Amino acid sequence: MIAHITGKLIHKQPNAIIVDVGGVGYELTVPLSTFYDLGEAGTEVSLRVHTHVREDALQLFGFRTEREKKLFLLLVSVSGIGPKLAVTVLSGLSAEELVQAIRAGNLAKLVGIPGVGKKTAERMLLELKDKAAAILPPGLEEVSSAGGAVAQTGDAMREDVISALVNLGYQKAQAEKAVGTVLKDSPDANFTTTLKQSLRTLAK
Repeated sequence: MIAHITGKLIHKQPNAIIVDVGGVGYELTVPLSTFYDLGEAGTEVSLRVHTHVREDALQLFGFRTEREKKLFLLLVSVSGIGPKLAVTVLSGLSAEELVQAIRAGNLAKLVGIPGVGKKTAERMLLELKDKAAAILPPGLEEVSSAGGAVAQTGDAMREDVISALVNLGYQKAQAEKAVGTVLKDSPDANFTTTLKQSLRTLAK
């Protein structure tokens, strides 16, 4: 059972990275919060890992912080939420936003995440209210480093952000509209900033 990985980052894209450890490349699924904090290819990274074993596959899920991993494990403990959807939830909302939504019983906020239906959101509120609050005390701000900023501009960057949003479960038309809104207000925004702000736009 793999619980922790330290090695060289050799590839990164939203929700998926490859880390070289002693000549072996490990592919990990990661939430966007972790993706944002990773440096560029070639940098050393250290991640907490959850190993998910199925009959037909072994999947690794990586997290920059212990808090992210604990939230992930809480999410997969809810009936109807598997590892993939848990990563989507952590990508759609920051740890702080997720805990606040659960604590406040904000059903609409949770249903706004792709793949989270009303029944699933209701189960999250019912089963996680007390548990999630213990992970993130009130008033604790989510801190994100600038290390994950991607120096990419122009149409290619725009298409990459749209592709990332579609991979997260948003409709292409929704993604295009959100990205267009962000770039209209901030035409010089880089990939990471555009992706973050587009997600916030979609969550409204």
